[in-house]
Amino acid sequence: MKFTRKLAFNLFAWAIVLAVAFPLFWMLVTSFKPQFELFRRPPTFLPETFTLEHYWRLLSGTNFMIYFRNSAILSTVTTLVVVAIATVGSYSLVRFRYRGRESLAFIVLFTYLLPSVVLIIPLYLMLVQMGLSNTILSLVIAYSTFALPYALWLLRSFMAGIPEDLESAALVDGASRLGAFRDVILPQLLPGIISTALFAFILSWNEYLYALVLVNSDSARPLTTGVMNMLVSAFNIEWSLLMAASVMMSVPLIIVFAFLQSYLTRGFGAGGVKG
Repeated sequence: MKFTRKLAFNLFAWAIVLAVAFPLFWMLVTSFKPQFELFRRPPTFLPETFTLEHYWRLLSGTNFMIYFRNSAILSTVTTLVVVAIATVGSYSLVRFRYRGRESLAFIVLFTYLLPSVVLIIPLYLMLVQMGLSNTILSLVIAYSTFALPYALWLLRSFMAGIPEDLESAALVDGASRLGAFRDVILPQLLPGIISTALFAFILSWNEYLYALVLVNSDSARPLTTGVMNMLVSAFNIEWSLLMAASVMMSVPLIIVFAFLQSYLTRGFGAGGVKG
């Protein structure tokens, strides 16, 4: 009976994994199929003729690399800004005692609970008045508004799990507050910082709504809106190029997870421990 339940659970888990992974697999194999195989009936499970034509057309005949560059700059800058502010802010919320500290933390969390669409119009008007509309900087500011609250709360839980005695010992030994923060707190907080950076990077890389509203020129468009604007229209969809672009858009995230998976796992474990 126990073996049957275990077998049923494993089959159910694998069925879910295959259901989730199959669209990714189909996207990959479709990107290598020649045009005449895309709509064949019945469809071919694997490409009968392997081709890199779609990738070559995407990289040499479109603005894909401009969009890729914009997304790389946008995601990297947003991640650095969010992590820097969230690290200092979480340190303040955990280590210092001042009136309204808990209220401030819950106000920050409340801003994250607001739907993104609610903030688009006031944020757009503010950026226009500042002369920053239709720029990558405008997207950095916009993405930071909804990535920062969650990052602050995530790092707050990590910070609460670092024993205060370690910092107190460094202060007693003659270290300054900044020195203790740099030499004691930051190394202990590293898994949390990496987990927060991954969250901010993925959020910035995949965001679509703000990029669609705030930017309308190819010089500042990221991949999400650039690819849709370039390959999808009311009358035609370039399926082969769209699949190739989707694969290329996934590569940076796969690389990031491959190198930082151990830090991410440790970070989630450390964030659940306090005291």
